[in-house]
Amino acid sequence: MNIIMDAHGGDHAPTEVIKGAALAVKEYGVNITLCGNEAEIRAAAEQNKLSLEGMSIVSAAQVIPMDADPNLILSEYTGSSMAVGMKLLADGQGQAFVTAGNTGAMAMGGSIIVKRLRGIRRSALAVVIPNAKGCYLLIDCGANAECRPEMLQQFGIMGSAYMENVLGITAPRVGVLNIGTEAGKGQALQIEAGALLSESPVNFIGNVEARELPLGGCDVAVCDGFTGNVALKLTEGMGKWMAAEFKRILLKNTKTKFAGILIRTGLTRLKASMDYTEHGGAPLLGLRKPLIKAHGSSNANAFKNAVRQARIMVESDMITKITEGLACLKNEYNTEAEAVHEQ
Repeated sequence: MNIIMDAHGGDHAPTEVIKGAALAVKEYGVNITLCGNEAEIRAAAEQNKLSLEGMSIVSAAQVIPMDADPNLILSEYTGSSMAVGMKLLADGQGQAFVTAGNTGAMAMGGSIIVKRLRGIRRSALAVVIPNAKGCYLLIDCGANAECRPEMLQQFGIMGSAYMENVLGITAPRVGVLNIGTEAGKGQALQIEAGALLSESPVNFIGNVEARELPLGGCDVAVCDGFTGNVALKLTEGMGKWMAAEFKRILLKNTKTKFAGILIRTGLTRLKASMDYTEHGGAPLLGLRKPLIKAHGSSNANAFKNAVRQARIMVESDMITKITEGLACLKNEYNTEAEAVHEQ
């Protein structure tokens, strides 16, 4: 299996990308294609005494800035490491693509270069977040600020397929993120999306409130990208604040330091469960081939796990599973989406 990686995506590229790729080659037995400036890649590998065994390099002269207009990937940045990697994926020279680069450019490039599955209205960014029962998937978390009910229905089907095939959760519970659990709560988007999901081939449990997400209220939380991104950023901020508060309390005096020693094992487990590097990245679901968006500050461990995530998606044939889940949707909007797709 060959996984394509954007060697210049992320805050610590290309060194951490190469380190992660080397770990993935060793642990997972995959081959890696690094897209980027070959001279810089080889110099970083030599400087850090990193082996490039099991890796090939495809030259890409440009890098997309993190603040660049996503649309420019199709015009000014066609020679970038991200665009070149996606073209390789679309041409069948790899089974999946991993990048920690510009999220908007990845979403745009994924839809236009790699292309969406037949009938999919929008691809969606999904992120795995730890909670009291293990974790849940938040979808969409930033790719689509405005959505229609049928898009949320598709998000639910795709998210369910991901959780079942990649994380091994049987019959994952799918809920619509809403301001209340009653069926009539929310705006038209949430109400209509709930009605559609209740008729879909997923384990739909109805609406779920945001406060229930950390407590294990559902396995897949479905929402528009604006709401999802707000929920994601709030979760990240609360996590950082709580970690800082734990540290401040435990280091307050001698007694609290001693207490910290007694509960160190539990704190270590908690920290590990909240470590984003263990999850690898967020898949962009709804495309013909797997794309993984790693965090911008990813280290070697995060990149390694992003490759693991990509490998599982390929081995589980998750794209086919999503396609099968969507096959039952013969509604008018699905026919319309196919017409748009063909254009």
